[in-house]
Amino acid sequence: MLDLNHFIERFQQRFQEVEAQLSAPDAFTQPQKGQELTREHARLKGLVEAGERWRSLKAELAENKSMVESEPEDSEMHGLAAEEVERLKPEVQRWADRLTLGIVPPDPTDSRNTVVEIRAGAGGAESALFAAELFRVYTRYAESQGWRLETLDASPSDLGGLKEVIFLLTGQDIYKRMKFESGVHRVQRVPATEAQGRIHTSTVTVAVLPEAEEVDIEIRPEDLDIKVCRAGGHGGQGVNTTDSAVQIFHKPSGLTVRCQDERSQLKNKAKALMVLRSRLLEKKQSEENARYAAHRKSQVGMGDRSEKIRTYNFPQNRMTDHRVDLTLYNLNGLMEGDLDEVIDALAAQEASEKLAAIQV
Repeated sequence: MLDLNHFIERFQQRFQEVEAQLSAPDAFTQPQKGQELTREHARLKGLVEAGERWRSLKAELAENKSMVESEPEDSEMHGLAAEEVERLKPEVQRWADRLTLGIVPPDPTDSRNTVVEIRAGAGGAESALFAAELFRVYTRYAESQGWRLETLDASPSDLGGLKEVIFLLTGQDIYKRMKFESGVHRVQRVPATEAQGRIHTSTVTVAVLPEAEEVDIEIRPEDLDIKVCRAGGHGGQGVNTTDSAVQIFHKPSGLTVRCQDERSQLKNKAKALMVLRSRLLEKKQSEENARYAAHRKSQVGMGDRSEKIRTYNFPQNRMTDHRVDLTLYNLNGLMEGDLDEVIDALAAQEASEKLAAIQV
């Protein structure tokens, strides 16, 4: 069982350290570092206050329990104390739960802006159509969260779907929520082009990348092969009239990034470099976490990103997330961007796993 008092003392000590760092004259000479300290300060302040509240309620509960044991059962004081015990028990547990979740160290990338890449997989035209629908799901979800969505690149399909779309989400705690969408999404339904009413299965892949800072990844100019070409795809005035699209090939990693959303070549180059940096950061993190990922897979049976994470069954109005064995019969709502229930379940499992690792 966790000794919450031990962790409360650690929260208090770290809170004082962060306050001292924020008070230093050079606290914001590095803006990124200053922002990280500010976020940590806010988090620790909440945990310190939660710790004080938990201790106060726990002491009050112990006092009332003692009174229940010492007072005659038929006395008024015994009855009042017993009522207080019943009232205080769930309150003490609620604050204990909040502290317990706070013990799990936050991922430093959780608060970052996020690049999302959706690509059609197996299933041809039907896969591209579902990729477009999934893009709409995330657009709606971003709106509900107050995030800003900016399309960086898109490759439409003939029937109005998307072969690929890359977009940037900016706002609060985006990667913390969206990282659970990374993987293979499987859809089962009767395509509009299916004359005999047969159910088809197709897949779409989603990659979720925390936006990398320049201090995270160093990109040397000599490692880049940059090509400028004419923007393609559907569009209005200006499309296919200027050589504004930018394609960057990173020689050491073999990664290629293309951006054509802006009419300005310089803006497209800046956005392409941002996507490249984020992909390289994700690659670096994957390599560093390879041992942990293998251990987690053997312990909890969760596969890597190449395995299907979720199935959308339209005939049965059913969505199943295979990582937490969660099944919801609200596919219509999910396709309108109502993702909180499934994301909350995945976040709770992640917190539980991290907490278990701490206690080992």
